[in-house]
Amino acid sequence: MKYAPIKNQLFKKNRAKFVAQMKPKSIAVFNSNDTFTTGADSALPFEQSRDLFYLSGADQEESILVLFPDAIDPNHREILFLTETSKLIEIWYGAKYSKEEATEVSGIKTIYWLSEFEKTFYDLMTEAESVYFNTNEHYRQSVKIETREDRFIKKCKNDYPAHKWEKSGQIMQAIRGVKEPEEIEQMQTACEITNKGFRRILPFVKPGIMEYEIEAEYMHEFLRARSKGFAYTPIIASGYSACVLHYIENNKMCKDGDMLLMDVGAEYANYSSDMTRTIPVNGRFTERQKAVYNAVLRVKNEATKMLVPGNLWGEYHKEIGKIMTSELIDLGLISKADVENEDPNWPAYKKYFMHGTSHHLGLDTHDYGALKTPMKANMVFTVEPGIYIPEENMGIRIEDDVVIQKNGNPFNLMRNIPIEVEEIEDLMNS
Repeated sequence: MKYAPIKNQLFKKNRAKFVAQMKPKSIAVFNSNDTFTTGADSALPFEQSRDLFYLSGADQEESILVLFPDAIDPNHREILFLTETSKLIEIWYGAKYSKEEATEVSGIKTIYWLSEFEKTFYDLMTEAESVYFNTNEHYRQSVKIETREDRFIKKCKNDYPAHKWEKSGQIMQAIRGVKEPEEIEQMQTACEITNKGFRRILPFVKPGIMEYEIEAEYMHEFLRARSKGFAYTPIIASGYSACVLHYIENNKMCKDGDMLLMDVGAEYANYSSDMTRTIPVNGRFTERQKAVYNAVLRVKNEATKMLVPGNLWGEYHKEIGKIMTSELIDLGLISKADVENEDPNWPAYKKYFMHGTSHHLGLDTHDYGALKTPMKANMVFTVEPGIYIPEENMGIRIEDDVVIQKNGNPFNLMRNIPIEVEEIEDLMNS
């Protein structure tokens, strides 16, 4: 791992929150992600299961975490199973965690090798009445492959048919949505790395440059700051491409007079940042571009003020729709008649602003977190309104990452990243 070690106190707190919501005599199991091959003997870089990392800090493949708070043997109330390292593994791939290192990382005292899992798990299941399975219940989930977790669940149901089944997803959704101070610290670091990347490209962008060259500049800055790279596939979209919400080809030339939308964010210690900035390719906004940009910025600023404890996510988006409607009327993009005759299920403003304004942010870019209950302090949301005008060859989105606070004053993790028209122009022409 490139990132600085995280104190294991964070993972101890996270496990305590999960265990506090488990039913009596229940056991919970969390598996690491698979390592995916690309063909022959090559593999994609390993990405740890965010739930397992959240609860243990273990950032290694073929890991299993078992939580059993009612285990008769106190040493078996939390166990981390790992691949046993060897000289051969050390030579070819580098050493894996030793038991001592795993305890230091996770705060878990009982570390067993994977070869001991079946026997130990059988013994624990003779004491347990129910099992928490870590099924993927994210509201955006679209996984079509059978995961390591899926295979474990099928085997466990087959081997232990008399047990009851519970799901960990509801607990994880509740606890992962509210961040600990240590988590916000990692996200702040990710945002500062993103800031460095953005400041690097501002004087770099000019007419004739390719989108992928800009992507490369970001990657350079991210890697040298101890990030693995992008937290998600970056969008570097100039001209009309900015009106394609998930444009990721990044293969066009940036042309004089066009706007350039960049939805990028560095990861750090598996935590995401998520930034969008839109800048003029030639370094100067036209009056029309400035008017649309400032309209989006005003919506973002008003939306940020509404990220306070007690607000509901659904109502929040309705209020933002009203603000955006007013801005679009002022820009001449929709009329009052359009609003009066709009379909309530697809308001008039949706023609130019068709996506949501905010989502939870954390270990996943679209993180776990409650959406049907009131917002709480220490939830972290993106704020990302946009206006997309295909007929004008222009899409503008602005996005920051914001922490909800008890005092009602949202804290912007991207407060240091240039956002005002004048500052952007100055930095691009410096």
